[in-house]
Amino acid sequence: MASLARVRLLGRRLPLGARGVQTTADTTQLHQAPSDASEPFTLKLHEDSFQTYNCPKPDLEVQVTKSELLEMYQQMTTMRRMEMAADALYKAKMIRGSVIWLLGSSFLGSYELEFEAVSVGMEHGIEKDDRVITGYRCHPFAVLRGGSIKGVIAELLGRKGGMSQGKGGSMHIFTPSFFGGNGIVGAQVPVGAGAAFAQMYKGEKNCTFAMYGDGASNQGQVFEAYNMAKLWNLPTDFVNGMDIIAAKQAVAYARKWAVDDQNGPLVLEFVTYRYGGHSMSDPGTTYRTREEVQRMRSTQDPIRGLQRYLEEWGVATEQELKAIDKEAKATVDQAVAEAKESPEPPLEDLWKDVYFKGTEPQFLRGREREEGHRFLLRRGGFEGWL
Repeated sequence: MASLARVRLLGRRLPLGARGVQTTADTTQLHQAPSDASEPFTLKLHEDSFQTYNCPKPDLEVQVTKSELLEMYQQMTTMRRMEMAADALYKAKMIRGSVIWLLGSSFLGSYELEFEAVSVGMEHGIEKDDRVITGYRCHPFAVLRGGSIKGVIAELLGRKGGMSQGKGGSMHIFTPSFFGGNGIVGAQVPVGAGAAFAQMYKGEKNCTFAMYGDGASNQGQVFEAYNMAKLWNLPTDFVNGMDIIAAKQAVAYARKWAVDDQNGPLVLEFVTYRYGGHSMSDPGTTYRTREEVQRMRSTQDPIRGLQRYLEEWGVATEQELKAIDKEAKATVDQAVAEAKESPEPPLEDLWKDVYFKGTEPQFLRGREREEGHRFLLRRGGFEGWL
């Protein structure tokens, strides 16, 4: 497997003294699931599911239920439908500016396909009060962490109903337990370390997952955050899969390592494969062949892989899974329709959510007096200015 070649380099990429777990599983073992949807049963992950550096391997046996597996499938399918809908809206020129999706492991600008196993698997391996922060490929995380499909699509369309009221766009979407969506490569990692420090300072039994891609792994602030996280033993899991069961288990292991066992920070590397280009301006075929991409789609796709397992284990039939797919499409289509109906933000919203109330400056350096917030209020807002 191509991912195994990366294992040999894992120790070299991590700072001295760091610990890391790599997941690249594509085989999960079970003969038959129990008939009761709520009855827990054990899956056995393939022995090559995890490669570790300076720490013990996670347990290969994973406890799940039929209902949880079906929920995972439904969530992954819905997240992919959402990203495909956003891609269509961008190509229809209804989304302007930069957009980076997560189809494969690619974020915004391409698709967030295939990354569904990481986002959904993570959500099933952590607690609701844990915190997640990532770079600019953030759409599924925003939905799974308390947002909505309509809120994400409306934000991409620049509408008032968006999760950032149409002013943040694709890269800046937040919820109370999801800190974004950040546009600067690697800048979210020290913010994640800061969130973890707040959790430790308040005595909270939770942790923060700071997500970043390999493009950010050479940034200075990432290694500075590593250093501070280890010095203070912060409960931070720096997350750099294709098998959702392995992703869930790796995240649960990391959380126990950081919170329950208080071993300090842990690096998780999820090996994924980007279906599309890096962004919408990148066709993604100049440095690899179309045959390679198609081969990965047909053999390593996380949704198709879970679908195959669910049918083999007797968790669901092909017709039942098709019904879930149909329902996911209908859910996304409705959210897109509602997002399109949402109005654009009014012009006066330009001055909202900029300053904390009462701290607005008397003047703006380098700007005319008539452009200032206080002047516009005295003139009756933007209507009197235009």
